[in-house]
Amino acid sequence: MDHGDAGPGGSWPMVVRVPVEPVEAAMEADAVDAVARAGDVMVRGPLFGVAAQEAGDGRRWRVVVAVTAGCPQLARDSLNSQLWFRAKDGAEDRAERRALLAAVARLETERVDELDVAGTRYRVVRAEEYGGSGPDGMEGPRPTDPEPPVPDWDRTAKGPAVDEGLVVDPRAPVTPTQAVEQLALRGLCYAGERFPEDVRADSVRALETHPDVVLLPATFEVVERTAKGWKAVSGPYATAHEARRSLDFALTWAWPRMHGLIPPDTDPAADARTFAAGGTATSAVAAELAEYAEAAGTLRAAGRVNRLEFRDTVYQIVRTRRLLRWGPDGPEGPRPSDVNTQDPARIHLTLDEDGNVHPED
Repeated sequence: MDHGDAGPGGSWPMVVRVPVEPVEAAMEADAVDAVARAGDVMVRGPLFGVAAQEAGDGRRWRVVVAVTAGCPQLARDSLNSQLWFRAKDGAEDRAERRALLAAVARLETERVDELDVAGTRYRVVRAEEYGGSGPDGMEGPRPTDPEPPVPDWDRTAKGPAVDEGLVVDPRAPVTPTQAVEQLALRGLCYAGERFPEDVRADSVRALETHPDVVLLPATFEVVERTAKGWKAVSGPYATAHEARRSLDFALTWAWPRMHGLIPPDTDPAADARTFAAGGTATSAVAAELAEYAEAAGTLRAAGRVNRLEFRDTVYQIVRTRRLLRWGPDGPEGPRPSDVNTQDPARIHLTLDEDGNVHPED
């Protein structure tokens, strides 16, 4: 990797550019307004993904598994699947397939955070998720955040994927508000007795090993207000509308099934609206389903609503942000104190070096 003119401790000089396009200038103004409305920072914990680097990429890394997983092993499993399918469908010859399958075998048994496979360097990366907060709660979507021209509520519709095609470069020019945010967050670390000692120690150590901060694109989630604060319900998503659509899905499909209002073996296309109007449920259940359908109708009718009250619970679309810590050798990986919620495991059928799948194994 080209370390170029990294400064003391491996820190890169920051290049700040002045926005010249009207859209970018409006985004800068939005960012300034957001600090006035929700200038406090709420740290929500780490997220994990996978980045890749090839010869000639210099200091740049490509995100190949979105940085959205709640534990490092989920990111490793996603890389496992990606390499297995590449071996099955994309390998150019037996030698490449053999190398890919060797990496898959390691991922099935080891908690490995870095792999060199067929000319590509893969690394499990760690980001810190945080959000703005103010008197009115967590920051919601900004006026200049991406929105579809016409809201599409079709359950099968696919919006942009989080981190799709994202290339991360620690020396890419940033706008003035991005520069201020990066500088303000360089010293971010866990403090206070509520964090275990090893978590605090790892956090302080990261300030030295990975002194720089790179901001990833904003994401959007549905949260609900609880007595202890805000609790994530779904997400993250690349756009606020994708988060709204997930709330509509929860109201009309997932939650009625979870609560036994719609039998689990029912037609997958059936939802609260059809059951409430179709007369196939008892009157009490139909009335309850009608509440779900009405809440979803309110959500849809409002278009770009970011707050919904349902059954004494407030649901809100919030804007979440992520930062990668960066050192001389690239983005930070998992820390020793990060928790894995599952062990490595075999997740695909046997594939031989000729590309044949063996279901009998």
